[in-house]
Amino acid sequence: QVQIMESGGGLVQPGGSLRLSCVANGDISTFSSVAWYRRTPGNEREREYLAMITPSGVTDYYHSVRGRFTISRDGAPNTVYLQMSGLTSEDTGVYYCNGRLPGPDVWGQGTQVIVSS
Repeated sequence: QVQIMESGGGLVQPGGSLRLSCVANGDISTFSSVAWYRRTPGNEREREYLAMITPSGVTDYYHSVRGRFTISRDGAPNTVYLQMSGLTSEDTGVYYCNGRLPGPDVWGQGTQVIVSS
């Protein structure tokens, strides 16, 4: 089974930018879609959906991040990116990559983003 791993998290100042990477150890097109989610300190019970991209490049965004976050597949093979800009403290959290399959989805271990001055 293809596994995925996130990277790129870290500490960033308010208003700053960060790019997260989701790398698959196989063909990422195995997944019908790849999405980013996050779990924030104010909502640790569930993961909040952020954005999604299909193998053909169709994208979708949650309204709260549309215009600030960009999901893409351009770059390294088997990698999906989440470019984030205009970050605020409310964007602090653990960001997860999700690979959608007919069976159980595949999740990465998460990468932490802290937005603070």
